[in-house]
Amino acid sequence: QLQLVESGGGLVQPGGSLRLSCAASGFSLRYYAIGWLRQAPGKEREGVSCISSSGARTYYADSVKGRFTISKDNAKNTVYLQMNSLEPEDTAVYYCVADRSWDGSPCSPNLEYDFRGQGTQVIVSS
Repeated sequence: QLQLVESGGGLVQPGGSLRLSCAASGFSLRYYAIGWLRQAPGKEREGVSCISSSGARTYYADSVKGRFTISKDNAKNTVYLQMNSLEPEDTAVYYCVADRSWDGSPCSPNLEYDFRGQGTQVIVSS
């Protein structure tokens, strides 16, 4: 079955860290750009961070620059989102998306992607 599966979400205190993983099943991420989107209750979906298929180009929303890092491990067929200095405003369901004909820009939730995962919940609260 061709799918993306996210993991690594959870409850963390403000200032803490989490690492989200997006693993591909049934296909290789080597040829795909990957994006992390998020949606908080009552808010529009947001493009958080995206990475080109080669991993050479990365994009970040202004709200997460300097705190989040996206990386791609083609050998493990997995993309990671390292999230540091988490804030309550980062609370959301995080989804990963993949597309072979897109190179990570724009890092937008409004594109039609080849694959989208089911999401992982991140809650930042004391």
